[in-house]
Amino acid sequence: MTDITTPLKSSKIEDLVQQWYADYINIEQTMLFEMVTTANFMDIKPLLDLTCLAVSILIKGKTPEELRRIFGISDNFTPDEEAQIRAENNWCEQPRNSSS
Repeated sequence: MTDITTPLKSSKIEDLVQQWYADYINIEQTMLFEMVTTANFMDIKPLLDLTCLAVSILIKGKTPEELRRIFGISDNFTPDEEAQIRAENNWCEQPRNSSS
């Protein structure tokens, strides 16, 4: 497998890795998450890189609500708690400086 370079040049996995790997990782979401965990546990770096790439493409550009659904996270915050968390983490919603 060719090295995965960042920043990613495309949001399609077929443009980033050879076709065989793109086909191999074209699996249902539950299996993908299980493969990430397995590759990490077994310390299989190329498989971990490939599965993490697939997850990153899956979540890229998603809203917080979509991410909660993808990862099965419930929204248990009150509106006041959510406002406080957003204020404390405002830096992560600001555009990134391209020179860094």
